[in-house]
Amino acid sequence: MARDYYEVLGVSKGASDDEIKKAYRKMAMKYHPDKNPGDKASEEKFKETAEAYSVLTDSQKRQMYDQFGHAGLKNNGFGGSSGFSGGGGFDPFDIFREVFSGGGGFSGFEDLFSGGGARRSRGGSRTGGDLKIRLALTLEDINEGVTKKVKIKRMDTCRACEGTGAKPGTSRITCPVCHGSGEIREMTRSLFGQMVNVRPCTNCLGEGSVAEQRCSTCEGNGRVKGIREISVQVPAGVSNGNYMTMNGEGNVGPRKGTRGDLIVIFDEKEHDIFIRNEDNIYVNLHISTAEAVLGTEVEIPTLNGRVKLTIPSGTQSAKMLRLKQKGIPHLHHHGRGDQIVRVQVDVPNNPGAPEKKLYKELLDVEKKRGAVVNRFSKIE
Repeated sequence: MARDYYEVLGVSKGASDDEIKKAYRKMAMKYHPDKNPGDKASEEKFKETAEAYSVLTDSQKRQMYDQFGHAGLKNNGFGGSSGFSGGGGFDPFDIFREVFSGGGGFSGFEDLFSGGGARRSRGGSRTGGDLKIRLALTLEDINEGVTKKVKIKRMDTCRACEGTGAKPGTSRITCPVCHGSGEIREMTRSLFGQMVNVRPCTNCLGEGSVAEQRCSTCEGNGRVKGIREISVQVPAGVSNGNYMTMNGEGNVGPRKGTRGDLIVIFDEKEHDIFIRNEDNIYVNLHISTAEAVLGTEVEIPTLNGRVKLTIPSGTQSAKMLRLKQKGIPHLHHHGRGDQIVRVQVDVPNNPGAPEKKLYKELLDVEKKRGAVVNRFSKIE
């Protein structure tokens, strides 16, 4: 029997994402196979902690798990995407690498609003660092596809010195320390003979030149912090964690180098009543015992307006009814997912005298016709 995910990580049910991540890091380090070679029990615990972390840090999976437990994940399709309950494609080492490399699958990019990290291109000029932002979207946004305006902080070329870093009216000169090479070579002796250690020049930061007099606006950096408003066109059907790259919208490189990119990561907000699983939408529908027995017709909210749904007579609690093509648009092809309506039959907690009388009469009728024969069955 699968263990409770909160118990696996040793956290409370109300634990925050940071608390869950902290607990996972501790457990993963303890049970990592490299620290416990040949220990099958530790290997299983390592996999179990990764599985628990994957579910509890995904808002959709966590909500489904909190409501329905392991069966909710398995029966509603969450298990298939990550390989839970079957191992199909789930790699606990991917989780480990993601968490310990900085998270989010973007360990190679700079932190949000970072000003450094420039890289050289083949031509010798330096490209500015990439930026990463997170854009919150509602299910309604995702359903329709929207254009969002966002303001980003980034490094721009200094207008005063036009990116040279030198005071206007002056120029850049050859670095007197490295003599224009941008490198410092140090000779050291060892048992194996002379060795050459090459490192970037700290005086010119590897550029080979320095400002004769520094620009007072950018303090010789050639770049200043700026704010830019951009429009992000979000296609319908994106998922939580999907991202898009906007070329040339990142930090400008030193000395008028080319700009880096802007990576926009989509964060799906939790909805008041809907849960999303891939492109399907799930919602609970509460009906009375009378409606369950007799059947009824109700209006169901969807992301595209309200629609009428017929509830057949004799509907049982936990019955799933499907509204075709009422889910999220498919991102890469035509069509939509479905909306799944889960029926919850509500038994009155404190019925009044008239209701009690009717229920007593109903109970007498059921007893006479033997309505309840098999009271017990195996839990599925």
